[in-house]
Amino acid sequence: MEQEFTITAFSENSIGLLNRVTIIFTRRHLNIESLTVSQSAIQGVHKFTIVVNTTLEKIEKVVKQIDKLVEVLKAFYHTNDELIRQEIALYKVPTDALLKSNEIENIVRTHGARILEVTPDFSVIEKTGYKNETQDLFDLLDKVSGVLQFTRSGIVAITKNKHELLTQYLKEVDQISYN
Repeated sequence: MEQEFTITAFSENSIGLLNRVTIIFTRRHLNIESLTVSQSAIQGVHKFTIVVNTTLEKIEKVVKQIDKLVEVLKAFYHTNDELIRQEIALYKVPTDALLKSNEIENIVRTHGARILEVTPDFSVIEKTGYKNETQDLFDLLDKVSGVLQFTRSGIVAITKNKHELLTQYLKEVDQISYN
């Protein structure tokens, strides 16, 4: 049975690695629902956060393949209940709509969003949350004022574990090396 999994892969910052990682998904006919890459808490190590819908059997195989890439230090997979996840969304709305009515300001406040920038032509609103929350805000803003532009980031996530799994893994590897 398919379910949503989030893969976190830690790597060196290497040219072409993203391409090699995505090819693994393409070969298995898996669609990437969300992909973010950023520096991790460890100096010189980058973190890939990849969300896919698949089976447990396929996700285990994909993670093993990612792990085999030379630049990858370690890859893990998680279910949604093992993570704290969020995304960010930006909405560009006409400034005149923002100024004419308190309705948009009330919508922004009640949805925990904030106004990032106001120009004579447009205003930019930011919302962090789950996909359904950012979509709900889009639907409301579009209905009230018309959204001129909209973008949503990929999911960023951290585990509910006390420590980063990579840190624990590296400690284990060090202990094995010294024994």
